[in-house]
Amino acid sequence: MAQQSVITQKMRDALGVESQPVTYEVEKGAIRRYADAIGDPNPIYRNEKVARRSRYGGIVAPPTFLRSMEASPESDPFENVYPEVLDGGSEWEYPGPPVYAGDQITVTVRPSDFRERMGKLGLMLFVIREYRYSNQLGELVATQRSTYIYYQPTE
Repeated sequence: MAQQSVITQKMRDALGVESQPVTYEVEKGAIRRYADAIGDPNPIYRNEKVARRSRYGGIVAPPTFLRSMEASPESDPFENVYPEVLDGGSEWEYPGPPVYAGDQITVTVRPSDFRERMGKLGLMLFVIREYRYSNQLGELVATQRSTYIYYQPTE
């Protein structure tokens, strides 16, 4: 017997619908703590003197620092039908300037794809979300396409 799809019309209607924007200020201390947490000793993330002499001209954030900036909690306009979730990975693009200490970064997210697959865990729902990060000048500094895998655990 075929399993009925969990992808609803409400989910299909949500494709491409962007969340409300959320803006964060990028602080030097947050950059330093993030670099410490990922084990990156690069002085352009913590030393103003070194960073000013670099090609960037100031303290910049590590590329994945943006992942610490969450989108609006109302970013998913649908109910998830499965209780468990796995991180299926992310793809990043950096078309704009680096993120500097003091920047105001605005993040939005939108669902861009839903897929179902049968796997070892049973029927799984793959949700692809596209996050967009822009600075205070309106420049797109990064996009992140993340895959979330929702599933019903077997007992």
